[in-house]
Amino acid sequence: NVAPLAFSIDTIPGAIAPTGLFDPLGFAEKADEATLKRYREAELTHGRVAMLASVGFLVGEAVESKTFIFNGEVTGPAITHLAQINPTFWLILGVGIARAELDRAEIGWVEPENVPVDKPGLLRDDYIPGNLGFDPLGLKPEDPEEFFEMQTKELQNGRLAMLAASGFLAQELVDGKGIIEHLTSAKQPPVTPVE
Repeated sequence: NVAPLAFSIDTIPGAIAPTGLFDPLGFAEKADEATLKRYREAELTHGRVAMLASVGFLVGEAVESKTFIFNGEVTGPAITHLAQINPTFWLILGVGIARAELDRAEIGWVEPENVPVDKPGLLRDDYIPGNLGFDPLGLKPEDPEEFFEMQTKELQNGRLAMLAASGFLAQELVDGKGIIEHLTSAKQPPVTPVE
C-alpha cells in the first residue's frame, strides 16, 4: 500500500515544470491541508468526468445511428444527444450516479455526525484524494514515487480533458456542427500541380 503524503503546496501531486503548482488565484496558498485535499478531490473528480465527456463527444458522434443502444435515433452534434435520449435511460443513469457518489462519500468523507460544525465536508485523514480502491487492471503502483508520478499524469490528463470538453461544447454551441463533422470537413488548400 502507498502511504499518503502530507498535503501542502510543496508536496502535492500535479505540480510540474515550468508552471509548478498552477494556482493563479492563490487558492492553494490560503488553504490548510484539509481544504487542499478537498480541492484536489474536486479537481480529480471533474477531470475524470471531463475525460469521459471528451471521449463521449467523439465516440457518440462517430457511431451516431450505427449502434443498437438507442436504436439509431440519436443524431446530430453531441450537445444535442442528451435531449434525444429516452427518459428511462435518465432513471438508470441517475441511480448509477447516486450509487457511485454514495460509495465515494463513504470511502473518502468523515460521517456528518462526526464532523465539527466549522469543518463541513471533512475528508478522512488516511484518504488519498481520488483513491477509491477501484483498480480492476492493477495499474496502481506500489512504489510511492511511481504512484506520485501516476497521480500527476492523471491530473494533467484531466486538466487537458476539461479544456477539451469546454472547447467541444463551445464549438458546437457556436455553429451547431459536431466535432467529428469539423474534423472531417476541414477545408484543405487546393493542390497546385507542379509544371
